[in-house]
Amino acid sequence: MGGARQPRHPGDATGRPDVPRFPQTAVADAANQVSRRRRGPLIGLIAAHTTSLTGNMLTLIALPLYVLARTGSATATGIAGACATAPVIIGGALGGVLVDRVGYRKASMTADLVSGVTIGSVPLLEHAVGLPFWSLMLLVFCSGLLDTPGQTARSALLPEAAAVAHMPLERAVGLFEASERTARLVGAPVAGLLATLLGALNVLIVDSATFLTSGLLVRVLVPRLLRPHTDAWPGAPAAGAGYWSQFRDGLRVLVGDPLLRAVVALLLVTNLFDAAKSTVLLPVAADRHLGGATAFGVLVGATGGGALAGSLVFSVVGHRLPRRATFVTAFALVGAPPFLALAVRLPLAALVPLFVISGFAAGAVNPTIGALKLERVPAGMRARVYGVIGAGAWLAMPLGSLGAGLAVAHVGLTATLVVIGVCYLLVTLTPLLGGPWREMSTRPEPAVAVAVTPAPVSEPR
Repeated sequence: MGGARQPRHPGDATGRPDVPRFPQTAVADAANQVSRRRRGPLIGLIAAHTTSLTGNMLTLIALPLYVLARTGSATATGIAGACATAPVIIGGALGGVLVDRVGYRKASMTADLVSGVTIGSVPLLEHAVGLPFWSLMLLVFCSGLLDTPGQTARSALLPEAAAVAHMPLERAVGLFEASERTARLVGAPVAGLLATLLGALNVLIVDSATFLTSGLLVRVLVPRLLRPHTDAWPGAPAAGAGYWSQFRDGLRVLVGDPLLRAVVALLLVTNLFDAAKSTVLLPVAADRHLGGATAFGVLVGATGGGALAGSLVFSVVGHRLPRRATFVTAFALVGAPPFLALAVRLPLAALVPLFVISGFAAGAVNPTIGALKLERVPAGMRARVYGVIGAGAWLAMPLGSLGAGLAVAHVGLTATLVVIGVCYLLVTLTPLLGGPWREMSTRPEPAVAVAVTPAPVSEPR
């Protein structure tokens, strides 16, 4: 007779209780889900930034082509360029404080929504009732008014998104810069092709969709709780400080730094020339001598492709190069050659590699300027100071568009290209004169914010 068999714990032959076991694939899948959730905000910001800037490129290409086709006037094309660039200056100057107050996520979505609705209204109203020229310019102006604040808002969220993704900030900044170059590379030739196939006016419908898509990406992928702890930053806005008080604080930082002032003065002139080229001279040259919209888009895209490659190369070797000499050399290649090449009417096949080289050189200019700002601007005041710097650098762009339109109408395209090309070269050599430019050779520690724990990230709502 044996005693009753004792119940054994379910398990293996030894009687040890079962321990839940998960296949390695399930563990890997769970880890991948966590990783994707952490990277979601960063992916959302970069994707939204790329999409929104692609929309900007569509506007840059389609708008002057549409105005030129509608009016046949270089002067009217210049007016359109001025209306497209003036709100960028106003928004950049005054929007930094507003972005801080409204919140970065909301500011980004609002900017894209306004841009999408206003630029989309142009073709819809034109097809429905017809648009007088003044109303077209008003819609163009409104479309660009929040563009710079939207870009500022997305860049301001980048450090927190990188922290959540466990990604070094330098790598995240590099990806963000590459997204801008990619938008230029892809958006310009696509805009030229679409303008050829659909007509320049209808490209603005696609343009509207890109802005709305950008806002949706931020809405879905960037959670509300992703935000910097601004109260922990040096120079953060004081509680109850007025708008103009905060704006003056940002202005004082720029005025008090001789090198930043010199940079803004240089960019003020070169951006005037660049606006003349992009909004009037290049589209007119493409229309008259290069075959039209497709050539325009190809050349802008070639510049963007070169700039993307230049940014990537400079991110690897830039810190080893002498800063001032590299800056001057790169700027000299960026500016004068495209103007002079268009003046002598080189064929498109010769212009494309030249524009690629010009863009490649630009890949060293913008990161150098960005590094100077990072090193010299207090972390808690970046939105305000960057807005003031941007406004100063862009202040003359509407005059560049207007002046180029008038110059082409009265003295001719070739003469205008030659004069601007020579002046561009002389201006880019001014850092060799010394003065505050000597400070470019020093590399102080960046004025970074106090390290804070990122705000917790919830699931996107």
